[in-house]
Parts: sequence; structure tokens; C-alpha cells
Amino acid sequence: MNKINIILITFVLSFSLQLSSFSQNIPGSFADLAERLMPSVVNISTTTTITTQSNPFPFQFPPGSPFEDMFKEFGAPQERKSAALGSGFIIDEKGIVVTNNHVISDAEDIIVRVNGDKEFKAKVIGADPLSDIAILQLETKEKFIPVKFGNSDKARIGDWVIAIGNPFGLGGTVTSGIISARNRSIGLSRYEDYIQTDASINSGNSGGPLFDMNGDVIGINTAILGRSGSIGIGFSIPSNSAKVVIDQLIKFGETKRGWLGVRIQDVTKEIAEIEKLDEPRGALVASVASNSPSEKAGVKAGDIILEFNGERIQEMKQLPIIVARTEVGKKVKVKIWRDKKEIIKTITLGRLETSEDYKVAEKEKSQKEFEIKSLKILVREVTKEDIKSRNLPNQTSGLVITKINNDSPLFNSVEVNSIILEAQKKKIKTINDLDQAVKKVLGSNQKTMLLVIYNIENSREYIGINLD
Repeated sequence: MNKINIILITFVLSFSLQLSSFSQNIPGSFADLAERLMPSVVNISTTTTITTQSNPFPFQFPPGSPFEDMFKEFGAPQERKSAALGSGFIIDEKGIVVTNNHVISDAEDIIVRVNGDKEFKAKVIGADPLSDIAILQLETKEKFIPVKFGNSDKARIGDWVIAIGNPFGLGGTVTSGIISARNRSIGLSRYEDYIQTDASINSGNSGGPLFDMNGDVIGINTAILGRSGSIGIGFSIPSNSAKVVIDQLIKFGETKRGWLGVRIQDVTKEIAEIEKLDEPRGALVASVASNSPSEKAGVKAGDIILEFNGERIQEMKQLPIIVARTEVGKKVKVKIWRDKKEIIKTITLGRLETSEDYKVAEKEKSQKEFEIKSLKILVREVTKEDIKSRNLPNQTSGLVITKINNDSPLFNSVEVNSIILEAQKKKIKTINDLDQAVKKVLGSNQKTMLLVIYNIENSREYIGINLD
């Protein structure tokens, strides 16, 4: 009996010690940390003029009507002011502010509120849509309290974090949580390596900082999963990825990303087996751009890139991120799997922003976009460049989705750059085709719509959405 008592006492003591150790890792309060960091987090408000075409008639003509175009000229353009809110943080005492590009994109006026009361005008000194990062300069000679960046690579799943920002315009709001996951891709941009957190992030938090327990910025809060607000799934740009872009924007006013000149895809289990690769890893070269750094170095379609500049490529998505942050003009060693053996190629990196790949993307981007208000998306018509670059059938027509709002009925089903081909089993060729299809569904008793799309992998998919 004594032995049983001793064992029981030992177990209780051991459990108590473990519980005590666990409780010591739980912050008793975030108050001191929040108090120290709040003066460095700012609220951002922007205004943009939007021009719309008014309809002078209390009715609409059906699509294809001979009167539809005739009466468009009677509609006078109308201007209205659109306001947006976001967050940011100060990284230099001279008033340099980091935020998301989508917070200030197309803004005519930018007002930054510091420490809840002082307001300053700000100008954009650099912006990068590809990473969704922008740098502002406050137009004042006042000195500010900056925060510093931490090492996001050292952040671990389960670590405590706090977010500070301007949700719904409320200003100075602190929320806490943990790092839920790392290396997330959600289809918003070319370079995705998001930190996922369950710290509450809502509309207006965009551009605000995600802090570790040392008070260092390890992420820029950028997106949430959920249409109406936080459901405990938010995404932040890792500080180590962001800092490369931020430094370039401050120094040059633009980015200078490394460029290989290859189109890549995942290495599947089947491809790994065929190529006698030990496991599915690396990035499969689908095509090589003419006169690109890769072509000059002898890289071929069908090669599998296993390492870049000494960094192992486990997943395809890693390669663009690593290449982009590598200095332009640098000679790098690239390990390639070809003909069932490893070979090494030396590649002198070009610059993405001056490449043909980028020029085509910019040309497409410059095309006029249209808002489908009921779907809460922006779209543009498919171009010849789309057909060529994506190897689509020559007769492809439809609408390329360029932006999906968080509260869009498509948010959880479709990715940006997907192409809408059909709606309600009718081909979509123009903006008006889709607009009329949506209006017809909204005017019926059945509020569901069937879409046919090409996803970002050019696979044909049927998507059902609810328009309630």
C-alpha cells in the first residue's frame, strides 16, 4: 500500500510540475506589450473618386435589344467618393509607414492617424501589387516611435502573437492568438507564403502588424477567410519575405526581383515515379522563355529543379519566392534532375520587372476591369495573351477574375485568375453577359447559379454558388 501511495504521490507531483511549467508559458496579460506597441500602429483612411454611368430611365433594355446601345449616350457620367480603411505600422522615426498595397491602391488622398488622435497626410513612396505591400511617408517633420522586424523563420506553430489594427474603423484594437500554420497559399498573389493565425483579424486590419511576444513584427495582416468577419483564420505576410520588398521600395521606389524565365508546375507522385525520383519534390519546368536566363544556361522543359542557390526545393511554390528575393545579376547554382540523374547549371539571374513575362502580365493588368457588384468581384475579358500564355484553346472566350472580395459568394470556391466560361449553361463572352445572367437569377425564386470555369490550372470546373 505504501508503494502505491508513493507512486501516486510521485505521479501527482510530476503532473503538477508539468502543469506549472505549461501555465508559465501562458501570458498573464498582454497589457504591457500592447501599451508599448500601440503608438507605432497607425490607422489609414483613403478616398477615391469613382465614375459610373447613370441610367436616366426607370427601366432596362434586354440584352441584345437595338435600343440598348442607342440610349447609353443619354446616361451622364456620375462621380462619387469612395472611402476605405486600413492599418499600418511605423518602421522609422521619420514617419515611414508599411501597409498593404490594396489599402492605398488608386487612392487620391491618404490620411494616417497616429496614436489615436494626430492626423497626417501621407504620400506613397513605393508600392508592389505582386506582394501587396506599400510604403508611405508621413508629410511632417515630427519624430515617431518605430517598431522593428523579427525573424519570421523562427516563428513556430503554437507561438503566441498579437495583432493591432483598425477593424471596422474602430482604431487601436488589440487581439491575441497563436500561429495556426505556416507556408499557406490562398490564391491571392504570385508570392504566397502566409502565416496563418487565429488572432481576430477583420476588415480594416489589412496592413497592420502581427507581433511576437518580444514586440517584433513577424507578419503583415493581409487577408481573412470568411465573408462576414473573423472566424479565426487570418493570413499575414511573413516579415522575412516582406522586408526584402520593403527595403527595395524604400531604396529604389520599386522592386528588383530575380527572374529565371521558366513556367513550373508541381511534381506529382506519378511524375516522380516515371522520372525515378526518390519522392515527389522540386519544381517541374513546363516551359522555358525564349532568350531567358534559364534558356541561356541550358535549362530544358521537363527538367526538375531540386535546389536553387543551395536551398532545397521541396514544393513548387517555394521556387518563385526564393528566386524573387535573390539579387538580380547574381550567378547561382541550380541542381536539376534530368534523365534520371542530377546535373548542375549556373544561371545568371535576370530581372522580373524588365522581362517579357512581366510585360505581358502588366499589359493584361492595364486592361479595363469591371465590377460585378452582386458577385463582389472584378473581371476583365479574356485576351489573346491569356490564350497564348495559358495554352488555352484558340476560341476561348470568357471573363478573367482579377479580384474576389472576402464577402463574395465565390470567395471559398474560386481563385483569382480563374476564367468564367459559362453561367447558367450559357456561354459568357462579355461583361454584360455575366451581369444579365446574375440579374436573371436574382430575379427568380431560385437564388443559386451554376458557373463553368477554367481554374488557375486550366482545368474545367462546375461551380455552384448561392446569391442570397
